Amino acid sequence: MAIRNIRINGDEVLRKKCKPVKEITNRTLKLIQDMADTMYEADGVGLAAPQVGILQRIFVIDVYDDNGLRVFINPEILEVSGSQLGPEGCLSIPNEEAEVERPNYVKVKALNEKGEEFVLEATELLARAILHENDHLDGKLYIDYLK
Repeated sequence: MAIRNIRINGDEVLRKKCKPVKEITNRTLKLIQDMADTMYEADGVGLAAPQVGILQRIFVIDVYDDNGLRVFINPEILEVSGSQLGPEGCLSIPNEEAEVERPNYVKVKALNEKGEEFVLEATELLARAILHENDHLDGKLYIDYLK
C-alpha cells in the first residue's frame, strides 16, 4: 500500500492531456493499486492518474455500491444523454464543492486492469463520477463548468 501525493489545483499537470496506456505492466498495476489506496485514504469516490502526477489515461472509481472498485484504462465516452444537477467536489480542489450540471447517463468503453475491454452504462452518481474522472484525462476540472 502506497499513498501518493494528490496534486492540487494550480499544478500544471492537472491541465495536461494524458497519453493512452500502450501496455498494462506490473508498473501499471502498482499505479492502479496506489491510486485506489490514495482515493480511499482521502475519502474520495474517484481518482485519475494526473491527480497523482501521472499523465496516463487511467482512473479508478468506487461509488460504494455492490461493485466496489472499478478501473478504467483508456476510457472512451460512447454516448451521453439527459441532465442532472448536483454537488461535485474534487480531491484536487480540497474543501470546495459546487453545483455542476452533467449528463445523467453515460456509456463508456474501457479496459480493466486485466486488459479486458468492457462497456458500461451508468446513471446518476456513477455517471457523474465517470464523466468527472474522464475530464481529468483531458486536463479539465469541474470548476471549468461553473458559470
